[in-house]
Amino acid sequence: MRVSVETTSGLERRLTVGVPADRVDTAVDKRLQEAARNVRLPGFRPGKVPMRVMQQRFGAGVRQEVLGEVISQSFQEAVISENLRPAGQPNIEARKMNAGQDVEYTATFEVFPTVEISAIDDLSIEKPVAEVTDADIDDIIEVFRKQQGKLVTAERAAAEGDTVLIDFEGLRDGEAFDGGSGEGTSLELGSGRMIPGFEDGLIGRSAGEEKVLQLTFPEDYQSEDLAGADVEFKVQVKEVQELELAPVDDALFSQYGLEEGTEETFRAEVKQNMERELRNAIEASVKTQVMDAIVAAHGELELPASLIAQEVNAMRQQMFQQFGGAAPQDMDLASILPDEMFADQAERRVKLGLVVAEMISQFELTAEPAKVRETIEDIASTYQDPQEVINWYYSENEQLAGIESRVLEDAVVEKLLSTAAIAEVDCSYQDALAKARPATPTE
Repeated sequence: MRVSVETTSGLERRLTVGVPADRVDTAVDKRLQEAARNVRLPGFRPGKVPMRVMQQRFGAGVRQEVLGEVISQSFQEAVISENLRPAGQPNIEARKMNAGQDVEYTATFEVFPTVEISAIDDLSIEKPVAEVTDADIDDIIEVFRKQQGKLVTAERAAAEGDTVLIDFEGLRDGEAFDGGSGEGTSLELGSGRMIPGFEDGLIGRSAGEEKVLQLTFPEDYQSEDLAGADVEFKVQVKEVQELELAPVDDALFSQYGLEEGTEETFRAEVKQNMERELRNAIEASVKTQVMDAIVAAHGELELPASLIAQEVNAMRQQMFQQFGGAAPQDMDLASILPDEMFADQAERRVKLGLVVAEMISQFELTAEPAKVRETIEDIASTYQDPQEVINWYYSENEQLAGIESRVLEDAVVEKLLSTAAIAEVDCSYQDALAKARPATPTE
């Protein structure tokens, strides 16, 4: 096999590979002979079809099949022999494919860059310091009560936060317009669901009242026909509803995983979960700062465009699944969710992935089984049957590998923090949560 390699630009390489003709021809003959044992053709007994006939009937198809396999195998052999690490799939271009002649093709692809770790000696970290107070617990329990509450009729004027049942008709120049009318519509005042001024105009209105709203659609409104248009809405308030908070009782406790107990035990359970969330938020905040420092220190690292494209596609699929499930094969997701939405984050992820992987290698870090177990148990503790979750992680290789990667990333963070200047900053529970955001290469 003949192999030559050319650097076309930056990380791009072009391999020219020549494969001896007999490698392909021998494989074709062998496959035809194997097929002849079972093929059935009119005029021939089973297993007695002459090779000449097999070549005529099936030779071209079998050769194409073999060529594909030989190209794939020889490409892998070529990159190994040349000590190349392809990033992404190669673009194969056939040059010589005629029967009886040596096969020749070119493969163009990007390679992984050589990552040189830059020192981060001046790493400064702000570590949030917070605690869960009784007031924080009260706030969360009120959120729970709102979630499990119910709307009841309010015999008063509507206020922000109330829900109103309305009939409305939108008019532009005295004519109704598409999408501008509704009957028995439920609208929470302050939700921002309607155009500016609509919801504010209903505050102070009572059931049975009518209100005419003179409004203007925003200039950037999704409908070009209505963008910036002056309109009139005739609105009749049918009912005013207020949210009645759910009582703090057994029914509420059971909704949040406590089958039996008192308000005291419920508060203790809530506090435990909040403390876990706080701990995770603080760790995430610190990790984000470390990852930001890694990115900043390796700003000149050249990245394979193919890896960025793969990451963009993965993020696009993930976002679509979060909102609508699996995309039909004929749907052009890129037109709905363009690359620009994900490009910066995708580049960050690729850079972090490459640099962190090199740090893991240089620091000789390993995913210690005890730490992996601890991480899985912490995740499992939030579920009703923790042991079932633990068993699932250890039975799913892909999921377990994800936890091991996370443990390795945390080990890198710990390594860098060992020489960092860490300043503790007092803050509230909510502020600590706000400081946290995803920060890992696999986020």
